[in-house]
Amino acid sequence: YPAFYPNIFILKVSNLPFRLLKLKEMFVSKFGSVPKFYVRAPGRVNLIGEHIDYCGYAVLPMAIEQDILIAVEPVKTQVVRLANTNSSYQDFTISANNIEINKMKPLWHNYFLCGLKGIQEHFGLNNPTGMNCLLDGTIPPSSGLSSSSALVCCAGLVTLRANGKTLSKVELAEICTKSERYIGTEGGGMDQSISFLAEEGTAKLIEFSPLRATDVRLPSGAAFVIANSCVEMNKAATSHYNIRVVECRLATKLLSKSKGLDWKKMLKLQDVQVRLGVSLEEMLTIVEEVFHPEPYSTEEICKCLGISLEELRTQILSQNTQDVSTFKLYQRAKHVYSEAARVLEFKKICNEAPANAIQLLGELMNQSYISCKEMYECSCPELDRLVDICLQFGAIGSRLTGAGWGGCTVSMVPTDKLNNFLKNVEKAYYQPNVQKLALENNSLFATKPGRGALVFVEA
Repeated sequence: YPAFYPNIFILKVSNLPFRLLKLKEMFVSKFGSVPKFYVRAPGRVNLIGEHIDYCGYAVLPMAIEQDILIAVEPVKTQVVRLANTNSSYQDFTISANNIEINKMKPLWHNYFLCGLKGIQEHFGLNNPTGMNCLLDGTIPPSSGLSSSSALVCCAGLVTLRANGKTLSKVELAEICTKSERYIGTEGGGMDQSISFLAEEGTAKLIEFSPLRATDVRLPSGAAFVIANSCVEMNKAATSHYNIRVVECRLATKLLSKSKGLDWKKMLKLQDVQVRLGVSLEEMLTIVEEVFHPEPYSTEEICKCLGISLEELRTQILSQNTQDVSTFKLYQRAKHVYSEAARVLEFKKICNEAPANAIQLLGELMNQSYISCKEMYECSCPELDRLVDICLQFGAIGSRLTGAGWGGCTVSMVPTDKLNNFLKNVEKAYYQPNVQKLALENNSLFATKPGRGALVFVEA
């Protein structure tokens, strides 16, 4: 039966589902003892609103069925032992009192340590509980479906439960957002928020400062299909993502300076809009007036802000963008403000449900993809080809989802065309390539809005 415990559903089950039972058996084989509870955190697909959460703007994701599942046994020693059902991920052991996260090596266990450390620091745990943990994941890694954040969230909830602490879903999402930055990714909070706040049957409009989630009912006549390009992209292992974060931060500073605002206090592109009190459409006009399309050199940025190169590097740039010499500010700001407007329009159409809702939503998804490709430059040839194939075989709208530079597309397909769509996309994209075909079983699937993080306890 479901009992509401610190705003996280705890499910007490008398008969473990097959996957939990199998995980329990593997746990006993691995550790010689029985897990006391299980924690699940889902992956997510972002329907629209790419690369704007860290700029302060609302996004529109939903949780998916694929997830991270961890079997846990709190132990008396202050040692954390981590193991994975996938043998390609090595076991790891660490003292719970001495958590160190290597930003240079974004290995799987480091994401667990992010969630662990975040909860420990929030409560100031001086004698944290040790744990034996066995992880099982069904989210394709580096696919843009938030496997890393799901692991951070799962670890945060594991640590919370093992140490007998309580938090709300919102508090957990905010802590896990901050703690994932221990690994060097300057994310905005969408992934962690939907992992905790998701509800079955509905997508969510996720807004920030303060964090809040609003149900968005999707049209019944269409299915959302995820297709993996099979190009892996790890945000923490490359600088692509953090460069975009910094470009948006720089655009914020220069826009603020041009409008006579205190640019040093302005951190996000949304801050500029709020302070000026104008619409998103007006912000796009201001972007055209203030920025030139050519890349800005660090020298030009320093001149515009009246600061030294050293001040730029120490006060604004991130650790892995220190050596970047040029930044595209016009393109990044134009994408962010236009994408933020598309998210609000998407929600409005879903709420009003006009007769042509599916067509209108598809057009917004297509516009989003073009902006991601041309203005934000976060696509890749494989994603471009996959989007073309999806549109060719019946998708009303198709776009990259997640950070980009690989990972997945999400397409909106009329339900009466779904079966033919899946067959044709498989034939066109996966079958010609043996490597892609081998991954296809986990790479092409229709999905529905799923539920958020859960704790399972055997009754």
